[in-house]
Amino acid sequence: MNKSKGWMESEISKALTKWEKDFLGRGSVSVKTDILRDMIIVSLHGILTPAEYALCESKEGMLAVKRSRTSLVESGVDDLKEMIFEITGEQVKSFHTDLSTRTGERIIVFKLFNDLEKQLPK
Repeated sequence: MNKSKGWMESEISKALTKWEKDFLGRGSVSVKTDILRDMIIVSLHGILTPAEYALCESKEGMLAVKRSRTSLVESGVDDLKEMIFEITGEQVKSFHTDLSTRTGERIIVFKLFNDLEKQLPK
């Protein structure tokens, strides 16, 4: 494998931003990807709309935003796993995500079957 860690992290960030725009209709303000051992950790900033921030002022609204955003992302998880495979050559073992309705950030963790970081050139 001749792809560098930085190249893969950049490609994953770009692909995830494109997926957000194509699948969800809008993208985040910024995306940062880190490969750590057998995990790919993606931090997305600025994902909530002004209307969603307003909804999050009540507990019911916050829970509704979290539920709907999580359902949307989970419905596209197969595309995300395929995207990771195409860039890294590694299969995704599990997918984890959470959203902060206070900061408008989402964290996505792709857990891989193998230690990708160990395979990459330094």
